[in-house]
Amino acid sequence: MRRNALTRGALAALFVVGTWVTAAAPTASADDGRSSAASQAPASDGLLRAMRQDLGLTAAQAEDRLAAEKSATALEPTARRAAGDSYGGSWFDAKTGRLAVAVTADAPDRTRRAVKATGAEVRTVRHDVRELAAAQRRVDRLDAPEGVTGWHVDPRANTVVVNVADGSRSDDAVERFLDRARAAGPVTVETVPGAPRTLAAGTVGGDPFYTGNVRCSIGFSVVGGFVTAGHCGGAGQSVSGWDRSYIGNIQGSSFPENDYAWVNVGSGWWTVPVVLGWGTVSDQLVRGSNEAPVGASICRSGSTTHWHCGTVQAKNETVNYSQGAVRQMTRTSVCAEGGDSGGSFISGDQAQGVTSGGWGNCSTGGQTWFQPVNEILGRYGLTLVTA
Repeated sequence: MRRNALTRGALAALFVVGTWVTAAAPTASADDGRSSAASQAPASDGLLRAMRQDLGLTAAQAEDRLAAEKSATALEPTARRAAGDSYGGSWFDAKTGRLAVAVTADAPDRTRRAVKATGAEVRTVRHDVRELAAAQRRVDRLDAPEGVTGWHVDPRANTVVVNVADGSRSDDAVERFLDRARAAGPVTVETVPGAPRTLAAGTVGGDPFYTGNVRCSIGFSVVGGFVTAGHCGGAGQSVSGWDRSYIGNIQGSSFPENDYAWVNVGSGWWTVPVVLGWGTVSDQLVRGSNEAPVGASICRSGSTTHWHCGTVQAKNETVNYSQGAVRQMTRTSVCAEGGDSGGSFISGDQAQGVTSGGWGNCSTGGQTWFQPVNEILGRYGLTLVTA
């Protein structure tokens, strides 16, 4: 009955709203896309309430931020092209409400003017993205000990940041790793409160699904199925839904190195472009998968802790789980707990990725990483289902 009610609500929302937005990856539209009014509709009271709670904003501030982030997301590809070979990264600056674009100190004046002409702010840095990416690749080739939790390029710091779990900095193996990492290029070290872990859970009574005794969360509907986290199960495994009825089988799965999987849907189940708001917000329609910049707000839906919001903190981060390293992840300030794995990360109405793992919880806080959805779509040749 719960599934039927949710489906009726989703279909009713599609009938009323009916729109589409061009995405960064292939999408299947639920209608002809002739109306764009819904994309301009004000944010729901529930979404604004969640942002007030998790980001400490007023309703007006939340509305302004959502509008500014939408503009920054649309602007980022143009600003990056304007920066050319001098590009050092970009991020959303919450203080100014604008996209910040880093260019190297030797960038010609015409390049700086071109970036400014897009509407972005210009920040001067020492290293371009190619140098930073090369340094990260060299660190990727190192064998990381358990006390090293991950590493990523931080465009604001213009370095590769290596994260070390609190209390592990003085370990001999960690010190040796850091010495080798610093030799790889521009590297800084930060201490973090906890180590990441995957967030699957044993059976305990975005929607849950089950592979054997493991409960995870559905990410996003794709044509013929849905995407989720790879550590939730291996290819060929049978998948059942929230009511324990058979959905389909895992068609492809990768973990570690990646953390993604996709499941085919049949046996009376079907796909809709909806992310559950769990009563905190109204169920959210998915209209595309344009990638939000660092600094943007983002929300997560999962079967354990339901709906929570935060900000994008880093992209292309290598996360060192106990099972092995996973690369090209996005780090957020959103909390999560066991069973939330595979669930939806969404920014506005744009799909961002599926929950992989994190540290902390939703009582005291923490950080969570997600696998970007566009990478999953490209890997398996899938098409996102959109409203």
